[in-house]
Amino acid sequence: MEARRGIWFGAILTALALTLITSPVLAGKKQPSKSTVAVVNGSAITRADLDMEMSNIQQQYLRNGEQLSDSQIKKEALDNLVDIELFYQESQRKGIKIDEQILRRMTVQQFIDKQFIQKVTVSDKEIKAYYDSHPDYFKQPAKVQASHILIKVATGADKSQRAEARKKIEKIRKKLQKGGDFAALAKEFSQCPSSVRGGDLGYFTRGQMAKPFEEAAFDLKPGKVSDIVETKFGYHLIKVTDKEPETTAAYESVKDSLGQYLKQEKIQEKISSYIDKLKKKAKVEIFLTESSQ
Repeated sequence: MEARRGIWFGAILTALALTLITSPVLAGKKQPSKSTVAVVNGSAITRADLDMEMSNIQQQYLRNGEQLSDSQIKKEALDNLVDIELFYQESQRKGIKIDEQILRRMTVQQFIDKQFIQKVTVSDKEIKAYYDSHPDYFKQPAKVQASHILIKVATGADKSQRAEARKKIEKIRKKLQKGGDFAALAKEFSQCPSSVRGGDLGYFTRGQMAKPFEEAAFDLKPGKVSDIVETKFGYHLIKVTDKEPETTAAYESVKDSLGQYLKQEKIQEKISSYIDKLKKKAKVEIFLTESSQ
């Protein structure tokens, strides 16, 4: 469910509305000059505006662990600045007035709020229909809670070193077979940081552990201990303490967040459509060439 839910909120975070209300452009019509990179219906966008918007975009991508080329960031920044200028001009045409010392983004924010956010609604029927038609989005995968005892084998270890590690894990296994306490033995012998917790690794789903470890853990019944399992890390003894089957998140538990997502989707569609119409009517001149990038 977490991965699927990430898709929803990733879409929300990239909504055009959020981009528009964080632009640094200041209020007041600016005349074209040598530093002008674009002109929108006679109002200039400067190199300083572009540089600041590029910095904002770059920081947003870095926070999300993503990276774009300078040319991609520059194009996105310029597109954003053109869009916000068009929205600002439209908000002025519709009579939205704010003190000249207030940042232009405040004017645009008010315009977007009145023109789109306040007008868009999502019914319970729409939310339920989306939930019912996208069952895979709400699945929570099966998971296992397990503990382990690890005897490490270094990468490139020779046969004698591997044999020595195997001998250690076999001795520990015999102690378990004689009634030894798994957690106590993990604390004493395991070479994994989890040893301080008695070997407890918490819950995990498929794909999070080394394949042989994962297969052994998911095959075990709660309370049972595995045979010796070999992975690239070394030799393991695994004890499963709990298992939870695949489930589907209940509608009531996701209704509110899903409703917000669907509302953002509607807002984004309306904003995109509106800005496209403004661009068709506007005179937008771009002076930024490949050589000046």
